[in-house]
Amino acid sequence: MTRLLRDVTSRASSRRSIVDQTGIIQIAYMDIGEDIGVPEEFTKGEMVSGMWWRHLLSGGIAGAVSRTCTAPLDRIKVYLQVHGTRHCNIMSCFRYMLREGGIRSLWRGNGINVLKIGPETALKFMAYEQVKRAIKSDNEACELGLYERFCAGSMAGGISQSAIYPLEVLKTRLALRKTGEFNGMIDAAKKIYRQGGLKSFYRGYIPNLIGILPYAGIDLAVYETLKNSYLRTHDKKEQPAFWILLLCGTASSTAGQVCSYPLALVRTRLQAEIASDRSSNTMTGVFKDIVSREGIRGLYRGLTPNFLKVAPAVSISYVVYEHFRQALGVNMT
Repeated sequence: MTRLLRDVTSRASSRRSIVDQTGIIQIAYMDIGEDIGVPEEFTKGEMVSGMWWRHLLSGGIAGAVSRTCTAPLDRIKVYLQVHGTRHCNIMSCFRYMLREGGIRSLWRGNGINVLKIGPETALKFMAYEQVKRAIKSDNEACELGLYERFCAGSMAGGISQSAIYPLEVLKTRLALRKTGEFNGMIDAAKKIYRQGGLKSFYRGYIPNLIGILPYAGIDLAVYETLKNSYLRTHDKKEQPAFWILLLCGTASSTAGQVCSYPLALVRTRLQAEIASDRSSNTMTGVFKDIVSREGIRGLYRGLTPNFLKVAPAVSISYVVYEHFRQALGVNMT
């Protein structure tokens, strides 16, 4: 689950925007399994030379490897979001999953989670480029500011999420399935369709769409604020060290996740379709039900394993991305 880590010098960096010696702003970001960040931005040279698709391919492969390695934590997160109670924790979920389905059950839902990387990345990238052109209008030479990048990124995220959302629902249902419930992705899709028709594949769509705004906005704003604060107290001619950018990216991602997490939890519960009465079958109904039963703390069930997977996800993705970048002949000069 790691998205592209690029430096504007000779090596890959970490997240968001970095100003290089020519003043060009480039965006690079890490994939931690949450596909609602601002897309990557490429220079005109990279677009013309075809380097952009090599970056995307390298990042996609890195994300697939990273998501597979951290899939057990992701499944525990989903289980806690849906079935979590005051007496349910990471270890009890882990032991239950092992008893119920063995070691292999820890990777339930990972296949579809990896499969959706390609279409989502491509759709988001294409939508982002089109929205950027519309914002720039006749002035192609101008660079987008923070607000414009946020608007373009949010719109691109909304478009890509709308197109691949049925895969998100399928991934959640596969992650929560019990042994023998589904015989693969196609069987799961057929059974979900029989249960509630096409609308079943868009349950939780509204909170998911709303969640894009706080995540992308806070993530981008916090990163820019921290990076600029560092540059004001250091030599602006020198690029910040990799670990500085990584810390900025981790802090901004954490802030974005904390603020948007209740919406993500409500989305997952709606996708799971476990509500017993119709009053709890809506976004507001799920919110009220969680708060009344578990308090505000209940809106953050599963947040701990979500944070635990960030460090290994970023590390694995960085290493894999670097190897495939070099194999594909991507120059970082």
